[in-house]
Amino acid sequence: MRVYRDAYGIPHLRAGSVLDLAWLQGRVTASDRGRQITVERLRSEGRLASVAGAAEVGWDRFARRVRLDETARRSFAELDDATQRWLRAYAAGVRAGGIEWQPWSSLGVFQVQHILFGTFGNKMWRAHVERTLGPDAVAWFANEGPGGSGSNAWTIPGEIAGDPHRLLELPGVYQQIRLACPAFDVAGLTFPGVPGVQHFGHTGSVAWAITNAMADYQDLYIEELRATGDGFEARGATGWEPVVTHQETIFVRDELPVVVDVLETARGPVIDGNLSLRTPSLSAFDLGFDALLPLLHASTVDDVADALSRWVEPVNSVLTADSTGRTLQLTVGRVPQRDERNRIVPVPAWEARYAWRPEWAPMFRAEVTTAVNANDRRPDTEPYGVDFAPPARARRIRELLESGVPHESIHMDTALPADSAEAGRRMAERSAVARALCDLPALGPLFSPSGHDPLFAPWTDPRARIGLALDGVLAGLGLDPALVAAPSPLSGSPDSFWGARHLLHPLPLPGLDVGVPEVRLGGSAGCVLNTSSIPGVSDLCWRGPVARYVWDLADRRRSRWVVPFGASDDPASPHFLDQLPLWADGALVPLVTDWEDLMEEHLIVFAEKLPGLGELTMVPLDPAAHAPVVHGWVTKERNRFWGMGEHSVADVEEIYGYVDSLESHHAYLLLLDDGPIGIFQTYEPSHDPVGECYDVQPGDFGLHLLIDAEGRDLPHLTSAVFPALLRHLFAADPARARIIAEPDIRNDRMISRLRREGFTLGPEIDLRHKRAQLTFLDRVRFEAAFAPR
Repeated sequence: MRVYRDAYGIPHLRAGSVLDLAWLQGRVTASDRGRQITVERLRSEGRLASVAGAAEVGWDRFARRVRLDETARRSFAELDDATQRWLRAYAAGVRAGGIEWQPWSSLGVFQVQHILFGTFGNKMWRAHVERTLGPDAVAWFANEGPGGSGSNAWTIPGEIAGDPHRLLELPGVYQQIRLACPAFDVAGLTFPGVPGVQHFGHTGSVAWAITNAMADYQDLYIEELRATGDGFEARGATGWEPVVTHQETIFVRDELPVVVDVLETARGPVIDGNLSLRTPSLSAFDLGFDALLPLLHASTVDDVADALSRWVEPVNSVLTADSTGRTLQLTVGRVPQRDERNRIVPVPAWEARYAWRPEWAPMFRAEVTTAVNANDRRPDTEPYGVDFAPPARARRIRELLESGVPHESIHMDTALPADSAEAGRRMAERSAVARALCDLPALGPLFSPSGHDPLFAPWTDPRARIGLALDGVLAGLGLDPALVAAPSPLSGSPDSFWGARHLLHPLPLPGLDVGVPEVRLGGSAGCVLNTSSIPGVSDLCWRGPVARYVWDLADRRRSRWVVPFGASDDPASPHFLDQLPLWADGALVPLVTDWEDLMEEHLIVFAEKLPGLGELTMVPLDPAAHAPVVHGWVTKERNRFWGMGEHSVADVEEIYGYVDSLESHHAYLLLLDDGPIGIFQTYEPSHDPVGECYDVQPGDFGLHLLIDAEGRDLPHLTSAVFPALLRHLFAADPARARIIAEPDIRNDRMISRLRREGFTLGPEIDLRHKRAQLTFLDRVRFEAAFAPR
């Protein structure tokens, strides 16, 4: 396993197998984004308030009510065996980096990124508008008005480009990464904490990119609940039904715990008041993770389509193109078929007409040549949704493509430049109009309490909704904006420049107290450079492109990408904000594909504190750098059974250079508090001469160990190191069922050591260079009797 990095610290990972690569991705993610994934895991478990304080109670309460952690666990149990093994290997890599992680934690983190990404918040808002202003007013706030925002993706023959838009979070929501093993070599963007590459990737022969399909796949049901002696019942279409009910306790740093009632009806979990949430993933315990591993193996557009046929939610528009010149437009995910009213507002749970039908809606697939996706209403999206972004961005991108404008210039195209006084005046006037509208008696009822949890304020706050739907509200009320508010007095003043007020304003990770340099931005919600603010609320940019990419199908070396911040979540790292100036200027980072152009990184493969001794670490053995110290060990008489007593330093370097070239054999240097203490080697018996001497079973895995800490006062060192290494081997790959060792039959000391560690003796075998004692350690035996020591 090897870790390489480019000049921006972007990790490029190589391993001998898919599972080794998953382990390595987890290990590097723990190193690069450990703070971030710890926060996201705590969010998924509803435990963030225990470390971040009372400000996170609202999220924790929602996470408990919507059952994120239980859904992650149950969805993991439903995955196919290959996906489970892959997630276990990734989790072991994260844990090797010192971060608490379970195989299902990745599914929980994925839900955190998407549970509020759907449509149920809009349904809360529309119900409030219907109650306060009447049904006709709902149309005033349609997302398809001029103020709508969203992501972009486009394809022309031989290239795919785009820029996903989400909340601008620090550190960023996407992690650039390259994953290479004999089965595939994929570069792309991943959610930290989730293995593989989910939304944007390039395998060399095929690439893909997604935008939100704007589909409606989340329903809210109005539940009628009544208390019983055993808890609660809910009224369903055929009468009163039992409600699964229990209480959970949220621990809050520096404050008293908070108890939350968790209720689940036949529709789904009750998330707020009497509203239950039903989604495809919650109802079937399927988060679509069986799509992720096949996606990495894709080499054609058909492979991508087949992999994403397993996708569940969020429902996405996909553009995929391959090196043969084929391009597909896809809609992927699951959309329930049900009454049209379900798409608009919460619906009564007790009326049968609102129940889901048994089949999911059929998904779209078509061959295309050139396509533009900008969350707009199109034949591939219209059947699935209600709210779409305005068509202006998609239309503008097509115009620029037809004019031959470079992709980077399309990314940065704007009608509102940062240095424009006219743009500043225009936006100041729109903000004044939005504030004035909020004071109109006609809209006063909107400001009555909605009754929803404050967590949902981004969807239910009238001031934000009026600002985002300004033109629709003006049209609905029949008002001329010039008569609503006085012209702005800012025209001509230095502060009137749009960029002077339209500044980057990312949402920092809880507990991350760090400043961001002032970045003046052009653009607005209506531009291709979609840097969003809310007129009447704030000119600060809180939402925008969280990545930009250009995938070149003819030559992946011409591909490029950028994220707004950097590869690391550590403010002390040079790669914390190093991509920010490029992102602000519209520049992209080259995707380096030649391994010799990358810098290899010293990787700690495993680390564990040994009580009373220090920290044991394991790093890949560097044949050139480590040959002298290894030579000093293997030529000692006490280590004669290693079989290298007559070797020179050059011989040692050559031997371990050969081992390093093998995919089935690995050599590591063991260190204790940074001081070298031995060699640890692993191998696959089926690719080793030992495999010719016994019946190799699936899950067999071999080891060699030499410990030499002569001159250091380290009592009982081997007794501490050996079990730690065995724990690591079994934890790193759940498919490992049995550890094999074959010491020289004359090496009584090692044979006795193996027996103490639980190995059982097998037959003596002839390995040509030695007569060996074959020994075995079953996983079940080790975990039952030896792992806890």
